[in-house]
Amino acid sequence: MNTAIVHIDCATDSIPEVAQALAELPGVSEVYSVAGNVDLIAIVRVPQFDDIAEVIAGRISKTPGVVGTESHIAFRAYSKHDLEDAFAIGLPNGD
Repeated sequence: MNTAIVHIDCATDSIPEVAQALAELPGVSEVYSVAGNVDLIAIVRVPQFDDIAEVIAGRISKTPGVVGTESHIAFRAYSKHDLEDAFAIGLPNGD
């Protein structure tokens, strides 16, 4: 799976509507409303690397209310949740 993190600037009066529209796009797995220099952050997950361009340039950037994007391609994932799953042997937590 190929992952991109997309910082999104929106028209101020349409952030919730843009977030909902983005969340419904194929290839967009999550959308977060955030504080800081951008309005939204979208997580794009696609099976083929070339699909990242289609999702970001072909769908996200063309969504009404999106005024700009900055994309970051993930090379490797490090997650506490992934490590817990990798080392789990199927036993319930506790004694």
